[in-house]
Amino acid sequence: MDLFKKLNNIVGWSVFLIASIVYLSTIEQTVSFWDCGEYIATAYKLEVGHPPGAPLFQLFGRIFSLFAAQGTSEVAVAINIMSAMCSSLTILFLFWTITAFGRKIFLKESFEIGKIYAVIGSGIIGALAYTFSDSFWFSAVEGEVYAMSSFFTAITFWCILKWEEEADSPKASRWRVLISYLIGLSIGVH
Repeated sequence: MDLFKKLNNIVGWSVFLIASIVYLSTIEQTVSFWDCGEYIATAYKLEVGHPPGAPLFQLFGRIFSLFAAQGTSEVAVAINIMSAMCSSLTILFLFWTITAFGRKIFLKESFEIGKIYAVIGSGIIGALAYTFSDSFWFSAVEGEVYAMSSFFTAITFWCILKWEEEADSPKASRWRVLISYLIGLSIGVH
């Protein structure tokens, strides 16, 4: 069990690092020719975008735009970096979700080393396949709401699995509170 947890954490953060390097090295250097320009501009100025709005995305976008190195010419890159990091975190939680399902299915009775490697390997394959899928990569490198929305979906689903794992313990309701909070926050993404 300890070997599985250790490998799960190390490999999970390694997959996150791979996704981060890929996305950060391929981010858009400016705005794309669709809603990205609007989202970047409204995040930078904290204005109102098109309905239904994206207040949480705009607030986080404003925070990231404060780190723009050369003023307004780098605002788009800063907000695109936010999307890349949200997508990398999505990949991290996807990996942990896959390995949690693998642990429930294959590691019920014993933690044999071969089964542990199979579960970790399936997490790597699944997470990296999604990392390099065309539609996810496309939304990961531009300032659009889909990256942050995917992040909230991934972390909420992972929290559901953590709650299910601890459902019979007295402290299990903390996961339900966190799940409710994350769902509430995700409404502000789009």
